[in-house]
Amino acid sequence: MANLYGVRDVGELSDLRSIDWGGIMGQGTTRVLIVDDNHDLCDVLMRFLNSQSDMSVVGVAYDGIEALGKISDLEPDVVVLDIIMPHLDGVGVLERLSEQHLNQRPRFVILTALGQERIIQQLTEMGADYYVVKPFDMQTLVDRIRQVMSSPQIIKGKQIDYSPPPRDLHSEVTRLIHDMGIPANIRGYTYLREAIILVIGEPTLLNSVTKELYPRVAETFDTTAARVERAIRHAIEIAWTRGNIELLNGLFGYTVSSEKGKPTNSAFIARIADKIRLDIRAS
Repeated sequence: MANLYGVRDVGELSDLRSIDWGGIMGQGTTRVLIVDDNHDLCDVLMRFLNSQSDMSVVGVAYDGIEALGKISDLEPDVVVLDIIMPHLDGVGVLERLSEQHLNQRPRFVILTALGQERIIQQLTEMGADYYVVKPFDMQTLVDRIRQVMSSPQIIKGKQIDYSPPPRDLHSEVTRLIHDMGIPANIRGYTYLREAIILVIGEPTLLNSVTKELYPRVAETFDTTAARVERAIRHAIEIAWTRGNIELLNGLFGYTVSSEKGKPTNSAFIARIADKIRLDIRAS
């Protein structure tokens, strides 16, 4: 069964790091650099792109600082660039790239969980060629890479054509948790919203909620992972005791009852993230 990235279960690719990529790189004609802090996604991307007869992955970077060095050293044709990364985000990479004296500027395909038109416009003005919204289909990404290689180089400051902005992910999550009856003035509301948005963009975070998801949320709000966990649990308890039972019943079915008990934090986040993903796909 295909996952959100358009390939089969990531578990089937768990041995990717043991593969000798050095023997694979160099095939094809379009040299691609992958920049994303999600190691599992990078492995899946590398496998899929290297399977294309006209592409080869020449490197992978897991943060913006590393990306700048590899862009200079490897001189890729295309950079698949995530926006939200540690140390230096994708916007920072595009900003600093203008300070580097490159023989040829690579083309940029942006990966983003944010669909706001203002952000997309800013990225295109900074030199991004296309964007792909997470969660995405692998074939869509491959098509975008081929399109940028067959189209004229984008000049900074010029308007480019891009797909209509998708539904605002931030607003979708905010609306849903508000409708469930979670009050906006509690910390768990904000932490829960951030956690759901992160999981929509990186579903693998559900595999390590305590070690990865809570710390990511905590870093954003300058708090601790333990406080994030407690605040989210409190927010879910409020929804379960004083929230919109009709909506909760529609989302969680028979589990909404005092006898069954409330879902765990991870189960709650997973269900909401899955619903919004499906809604976005349907739209």
